[in-house]
Amino acid sequence: MNQYEFVLGIVLIVMVASIVRTMVRQNPPKRPAAPDAEADRLRDEVKVLKERIQVLERIATDKSVMLDREIEELRHR
Repeated sequence: MNQYEFVLGIVLIVMVASIVRTMVRQNPPKRPAAPDAEADRLRDEVKVLKERIQVLERIATDKSVMLDREIEELRHR
């Protein structure tokens, strides 16, 4: 491969890349928009899950529960 073929190859690659980039910019892929009802349902589900996580965190950090666990561990030794 001589130097002229190499330069010609680079020029062709740049030209093809610029054409592809222009085509993509003009026709961006369309993303399906989530319906409002679906978005509302997902928000409600996230809210419920966050409340459940708060309850589980409270149970896991409750001192009386930790004391009960320690007593049970001592019984099993």
